[in-house]
Amino acid sequence: MTIRHKIEKILLHLGKGVYEKDEAIRLALLTALAGESIFLLGPPGVAKSLIARKLKYAFRDGKSFEYLMSRFSTPDEIFGPVSIKKLKEEDRYERLTEKYLPGANVVFLDEIWKAGPAIQNALLTVLNEKVYRNGEQEITVNIRSIISASNEVPHRSDGVEALWDRFLLRYFIHEIKNNQNFIRMITATENVYEDDVPEEAKITDEEYESWMAQIDQIHLPPEVLNTIQLIKHRIEEHNQRAPADEKLEVYDRRWKKIVRLMRTSAFLNGRAEADLMDCFLIVHCLWARPTQFDLVAEMVSQTVRKHGYSLALNLSALKQEIKDLEEEVNQETKIQNRVFRDELMSVERDYYEVLDIQQYFDGFLIKKADFARLNKEEQSSVSLYDANLALTNRLNARLSSQENRIDIFYNSQTTTYTLRTQKAESVEIISKKPHPVILKYWDERVHTLEQYIQTQKEKLHLEEPAALHHVHENLFVHPRLAEIVSANLDEVRRQLQSLGLQVEKIAFYYRNIS
Repeated sequence: MTIRHKIEKILLHLGKGVYEKDEAIRLALLTALAGESIFLLGPPGVAKSLIARKLKYAFRDGKSFEYLMSRFSTPDEIFGPVSIKKLKEEDRYERLTEKYLPGANVVFLDEIWKAGPAIQNALLTVLNEKVYRNGEQEITVNIRSIISASNEVPHRSDGVEALWDRFLLRYFIHEIKNNQNFIRMITATENVYEDDVPEEAKITDEEYESWMAQIDQIHLPPEVLNTIQLIKHRIEEHNQRAPADEKLEVYDRRWKKIVRLMRTSAFLNGRAEADLMDCFLIVHCLWARPTQFDLVAEMVSQTVRKHGYSLALNLSALKQEIKDLEEEVNQETKIQNRVFRDELMSVERDYYEVLDIQQYFDGFLIKKADFARLNKEEQSSVSLYDANLALTNRLNARLSSQENRIDIFYNSQTTTYTLRTQKAESVEIISKKPHPVILKYWDERVHTLEQYIQTQKEKLHLEEPAALHHVHENLFVHPRLAEIVSANLDEVRRQLQSLGLQVEKIAFYYRNIS
């Protein structure tokens, strides 16, 4: 049985009789196998404790510990009572921990933020180091995961920031939404707390320890590392403009744990390296307030969609190299030449002045719109205006064969008049054929760029099955998110095609300068 098949089988049985909690169960198992802990945010009665109780069945000889915290809870109730015998006979302060938190594999602590400082401090050591200090000795606990729950997140004033930070995954859990699932749930009679995970599917201690070492060997490809860096950069940008209570506080230790979580996901999915689908697990690790979830989800999705594979292929550097080549070609082949020419002068913005026409007519201004309609073949009616822009004459006219002139037709005579102009400076580009040595140098660069682009296209084609074959089958990420990964790959193909055409256009230009 492969590891993936084993995990699929466990998840299938853990999910029996539990409706619309599939993702929560999958993430709870993932965190347990990554050696991390998860916080479930939701109202009472939505199967938070059920998830923890069922999770222990994933492990052979699994033991669970469950406790509802209150401000009156004592360390004895969580970590076990003090051994009176050892205190009397050996003068040693030790707790009897076997049936309490230190002796469990899966721990569920409800309303955890109500725990007192003594409990919180001991929990920190367990979460950090998997060690419980029992009197004078340190006990290495065999806890796979601690699942905590509450109907609220802790406030800054509660003083539990350190404990809150230790829960790597944070997940919203809701009541059943689908009507059919609701009816199935309330009418079901099977015992949902029963252990029906086959014995051969359960994870042994030996397997667990072996997996821990193998998870550390999972490869992180460039597209994954680039995506993580860009998400971190976007968080830093957000924090620069966000008010203090809206900042996303994610520090080095959490990032390191996130990477191990992604490695665990890849390993349990039967892969030798993480992929972009695993990056969506980051969403559950960054928010601290429920209002931040949508912001984080948008950050991760947009980063994967825009930059996933494009940065891995180093398209930014490719674009810059093509831009540099184009600028170099233009500088070498295009000469700017200053040209002075006559340009029609505007009068009152909408008129041109016709010179010398006042010898015969009262008006001397012609509308720009009338002039624009004229052509050299046909006569058109135009109006003349005086200095007060009053209409004085209507005449037939056409464009003259000479620039900036018009032919006026009156009394069977044709007279050519000049419009007032002014000198205007412009720049025209003259193309210069490059030296053969430079041509050869450019051809070599173009060849290198074309080869690189073709290589990347072939790489995408050859590696696509590896990148996308399992994209819809991630055990811990919803299949709908696969569309974002696919969209990025399609965009990379389009960019490579566009860049290839740009290189061809540059080469065609400089090779055909006469």
